[in-house]
Amino acid sequence: MPETFRAKTHHVLEITGTSDRWTSAVNAFLIALIALNVVALVLETVAWIEAQYEGLFRAFEMVSVAIFTVEYVLRLWSAPEAPGFSHPIMGRLRYALTPYLLVDLIAIIPAYLPLLVALDTRFVRVLRLVRLLRVFKLGRYTDSLSLFARIVRERRHDLMSGFALLLMTLLVMSSLVYFAEHEAQPEKFPSIPDSFWWGIVTLTTVGYGDVSPVTPVGKLLGGFTAVIGIGVIALPAAILATAFLEELQNRRAGPKPCPHCGKDTNPVTLTPGTGAVEPAPVTLEVKPR
Repeated sequence: MPETFRAKTHHVLEITGTSDRWTSAVNAFLIALIALNVVALVLETVAWIEAQYEGLFRAFEMVSVAIFTVEYVLRLWSAPEAPGFSHPIMGRLRYALTPYLLVDLIAIIPAYLPLLVALDTRFVRVLRLVRLLRVFKLGRYTDSLSLFARIVRERRHDLMSGFALLLMTLLVMSSLVYFAEHEAQPEKFPSIPDSFWWGIVTLTTVGYGDVSPVTPVGKLLGGFTAVIGIGVIALPAAILATAFLEELQNRRAGPKPCPHCGKDTNPVTLTPGTGAVEPAPVTLEVKPR
């Protein structure tokens, strides 16, 4: 059965990592267009460049928005070709709420807002950089992003505990240094919330120096906070690093083959209709003597 135009459109726009020349060409074109939009956004912040090439920037923005709008409409139109989105109306609505389609929508809506309200939305165009995730969904990139998302999801309780400890430390040390420095430096430590900036800079051991204690007690608290910050800030990173190492070791180990038959020692099967993983049944063959 020949492929319909809608199916071909869906394949070209959504199925990445193939050798199809149309898909490769479209992906390459989108990558170049997205990169040029980001470069244009950066250059527009330079006063003399923006003043000299303002018309060129505006024309390029209009053409880019038109292309991105057509792309978004085509993706939405071909959505019923995707598994799970076959319904012509509800399928497209659910498809429009997927993360990538929401990013696509955010990338084009700011260009139309000035038609309704007086608003400078140039900064929102940097969100087009996120669209690179779509065209970079090739083999190892997909595996890496999926691995990171799975690790964060599995270790979310450990990460939440680490961040909770970080927030408690920030609150306690910022409060203490406020009481120690408020009278000596009321302009730099006017309140506990304003002292949070000092606490964040000190806990991360960045030390910008724009806000620093001058009293002996404040200096003692500052040194103590910096030492604590080395361990507290490193805790979430250690959790993620350990999880990554465990996952990589499990991938490298894999199922071990039987030394006699060469098959996996622990094959698994999927229970139909449930998705549950169960060990494969073991059959014993008794040969007569």
